[in-house]
Amino acid sequence: MLPTKSPRTVVLATGAVAALLAVSACTSTSSASDDAGEATYADLAGSAACVELREKNPDLVGTTKTNALNPHTPGYEVVNPENPDEYMGFDIDLGDAIGDCLGFDVDYLPVGFAELVPTVASGQADWIVSNLYATEERANGGVDFISYSKVFDGILVTTGNPKGITGIDTSLCGTTVALNKGYVEVPLVEAMGPECEAEGLVAPTVSLFDSSADCVQAILAGRADAYMNDINTVKGYIAEHPDELDSAETVMLDYEIGIGVLQGDHEFRDAVQAALVEIQESGLQAELATKWKLDENALAEPTILSVG
Repeated sequence: MLPTKSPRTVVLATGAVAALLAVSACTSTSSASDDAGEATYADLAGSAACVELREKNPDLVGTTKTNALNPHTPGYEVVNPENPDEYMGFDIDLGDAIGDCLGFDVDYLPVGFAELVPTVASGQADWIVSNLYATEERANGGVDFISYSKVFDGILVTTGNPKGITGIDTSLCGTTVALNKGYVEVPLVEAMGPECEAEGLVAPTVSLFDSSADCVQAILAGRADAYMNDINTVKGYIAEHPDELDSAETVMLDYEIGIGVLQGDHEFRDAVQAALVEIQESGLQAELATKWKLDENALAEPTILSVG
């Protein structure tokens, strides 16, 4: 067990340039946690690779790195329902593991999904570990990405799939699709409009929300026909509403999930990449995926996407 770390501070914000609204103690939670509720990974931290990484990156040791996150994705990052001062999920534990390997602590800045990249680009946070798909468009916003997982999208519908949705295709014609603001699926769904119209059908309507939970509520209330997100997230919502929700399809998207860091901060970026390599080779990432029931979580080699 590593030495107990101090509780983490969470800064609440409404946007990338929003004023600070409140500060309160907040931690992550894990089955391997210290007195602060924070996940610790002593075996990883004591590995030869991590010891060497700390020696190579002494400026990271003893610091605190602020994670901009959108804590509304079950299995990945949510507020602990038993303690509103804690976050829990795969990405929370992964961030803890990286921090333990490199010798730094983690605190959080919760923001809207569309504000994740601007928050880091503006210097309000140091990194993003929040189930964010790594794309060139997002990288152009001022961050570099280090990939760690492949992307399998699920399509959430009501039980029985009454609209007969089969994927991101013309089966979406005439439907309303609930999506988070800033999701990569937004332009993919919108691109179906001309194809629908070419067949004499109505283009799909995209209804935008600030969180996954709001999207799901739109489906439950009959205000949307479908919602798209990581397949594990979709399965999680089905488990919560087994009599009301179902999965229409799984779609392999040409993206990877990545950790975002400020463009130009190569020391931090490269150290995170090296820590991820060790975490994957040790089997810890697979263990965390199993712990959080991310059955469709497939490792992606930690590679860097940079447009800078």
